[in-house]
Amino acid sequence: MAETLLKIEGIVKRFGGLVALNNVGLTINKGEIYGLIGPNGAGKTTLFNVLTGLYMPNEGSFTFAGKDLFRAKPHVVVGTGIARTFQNIRLFAEMTALENVMVGRHIRSKAGALGAVLRTKRTREEEQAIEAKAWELLEYVGISSVADERARNLSYGHQRRLEIARALATEPTLLALDEPAAGMNPRETADLKDLMAKIRNDGVTILLIEHDVKLMMGLCDRIAVLDYGKKIAEGVPEVVRNDPKVIEAYLGVAHE
Repeated sequence: MAETLLKIEGIVKRFGGLVALNNVGLTINKGEIYGLIGPNGAGKTTLFNVLTGLYMPNEGSFTFAGKDLFRAKPHVVVGTGIARTFQNIRLFAEMTALENVMVGRHIRSKAGALGAVLRTKRTREEEQAIEAKAWELLEYVGISSVADERARNLSYGHQRRLEIARALATEPTLLALDEPAAGMNPRETADLKDLMAKIRNDGVTILLIEHDVKLMMGLCDRIAVLDYGKKIAEGVPEVVRNDPKVIEAYLGVAHE
């Protein structure tokens, strides 16, 4: 029987009079790639922002690995084991690729501010371990050759991979990816698909938003569809693909 990793029920998020999420519920099982699709403005990124603590939901419940994270702050969410990337790339542009990943790794460091000031032996050893892990992650996502390049100078595809490496540096149990294939050419998309499959096979559950429906149908174990802030369908790709409500949401016409 599948082990539940993340469970949300009745999530409501309002912005003034606008209901961006209306009674949304999802259950994500450990070890799966779970997709989230829907037309523009459906509420997908808003749901990501709720799950990662950037937005406080108005109603509902949210548990992860048995812990209550309803209205938890972002650092608590990350510390519990949820990491994310963003629809619009958010890297430290003037830092190198290696330094960007090291920043992500510091959530798991123990030295603290005093250790950083005093530069104790333990702190130096921990910094060396963080750098070694960052190198390992750059190699893992296939961009170790640009480790010393500033993030702003990297190609778009490499920047996307760098964001994933930085997220993985936090040692997540669940990796939430917000449109990681956006702007990629077909070869880059195929390579990214292989990377996501490798991440899942190495024990990290993935929650994925993506507009490339073909990619989603070929990669995800299950998919949920949002439309105007409501979940209108959920299931294995073949079932979702043929759901009349999904077809109507995307095409704007009733399915015959």
